[in-house]
Amino acid sequence: MELRTTDLCDAHPEKVKVAEPGFSDYGGASIFSGSIYTVKCFEDNSFVRKALEQNGEGKVLVVDGGGSMRCALLGDMLGELAVKNKWNGIIVYGCIRDSKAMRALPLGVKALNTIPLKSNKRNEGQENINVRFAGVDFVPGQFVYCDEDGIIVSAEKLSL
Repeated sequence: MELRTTDLCDAHPEKVKVAEPGFSDYGGASIFSGSIYTVKCFEDNSFVRKALEQNGEGKVLVVDGGGSMRCALLGDMLGELAVKNKWNGIIVYGCIRDSKAMRALPLGVKALNTIPLKSNKRNEGQENINVRFAGVDFVPGQFVYCDEDGIIVSAEKLSL
């Protein structure tokens, strides 16, 4: 059963935090959810690749890219890696590229925008730490739910 953010907000208003709007859908799946796994990086997607190389079954990768609009932290090659390793989706507080190819992947992808320029590779970043953007905290192991209406976070797995 696909869990809609509106239904979850109505059923569990005391258990959800709602992210501020501003994200667009770029993946082939518009509804996705899972346990949060985080990467914090700025204009360097080395740690994004490192995370996506792991088994992502039941997980959503949340990338705090500092909201940078100067380069992409995710493209079609990393999107294909995410699918191969069974990630449910990726949220990027920053930009992606290869948007046409990303739409063909069975993967949820939300980001602020697109840009054709790839990121640097300095192997700088942090993973699986608490990050905050869009007015909410994304805590590893908690749960995120995404659809066309937005992004919500809960400390516990929700159902209807």
